[in-house]
Amino acid sequence: MADSKYFYGLGRRKSATASARLYAGKGKVTINDKPADEYFSENKTHVAEITDPLALVNKQKDFDITILVKGGGIAGQVDAIKLAIAKALTVGHADLRSTLKKAEFLKRDSREKERKKYGLRSARKREQFSKR
Repeated sequence: MADSKYFYGLGRRKSATASARLYAGKGKVTINDKPADEYFSENKTHVAEITDPLALVNKQKDFDITILVKGGGIAGQVDAIKLAIAKALTVGHADLRSTLKKAEFLKRDSREKERKKYGLRSARKREQFSKR
């Protein structure tokens, strides 16, 4: 990270927000100042999923990635990180945009948790109906 030139991308999913910086490097992924393996508790599936946009365009070993992620759970954070990396790639290499767009890595999943309504148990669940 001696070179301060980087590509930036922001991704969101549910209540998770991730910002990714792609530096020229050898493929090291750091999430909240921890290696990706350590952050995801040695879960190889999550680590592989966040690098899917890089794998699609064969640039896994070209960038060192620094990610700051806040809020949400593990699944929301993984999707937010994936979107942030894909957006950062398009900033640096505009020619990759169509490839990433076809693979739907640039789509933001806008589904959020629906709020609880008054008089109900949750967002839509009602009290059990009693005939007598």
